[in-house]
Amino acid sequence: MAAAVLVAVSTTLVSALPAHAAPISRADLIARAKTWLTANNGGPVPYSQTSYWGTERYRQDCSGYVSMAAKLGAPGQRTVELYDTYSTEVAAVNLRWGDIVVDPNGTGTTRHVVIFDKWADPYKTAYWAYEQRDVYGTSHRVVKYGLSGTDGYFPRKLKNVTG
Repeated sequence: MAAAVLVAVSTTLVSALPAHAAPISRADLIARAKTWLTANNGGPVPYSQTSYWGTERYRQDCSGYVSMAAKLGAPGQRTVELYDTYSTEVAAVNLRWGDIVVDPNGTGTTRHVVIFDKWADPYKTAYWAYEQRDVYGTSHRVVKYGLSGTDGYFPRKLKNVTG
């Protein structure tokens, strides 16, 4: 009986994932995100909405970067798709390693998404994030996106992230 329940639960979880969304652990997602910090001859991958990086050929913008880290299929999902299709809501205070914080509104030049790494302080007023941003390329820095509840950013958990 337990085996039948496990099969039913496993089938339900897998079928709830969008196409091109194989399960990935939080550790693997973060490890993949870190690769772009030094992938450009020891420096960050440059930002571009029209260029593609490496053999996997992911877009070099923020949503392409998150898609690469989460293995969501090249050339990468769009920011709105990461919000609407590939993730579920999580409370800001419950953000965990490998979750995302996304602003799905606006235009292709104003929407943004980052990968949550860890809290920057014990009061949870800022956090370390991996992001792909204009001018700087891949970055790992302290940000406050999504913590105020009024800045248009929303904390989310990617559906294919395990653990």
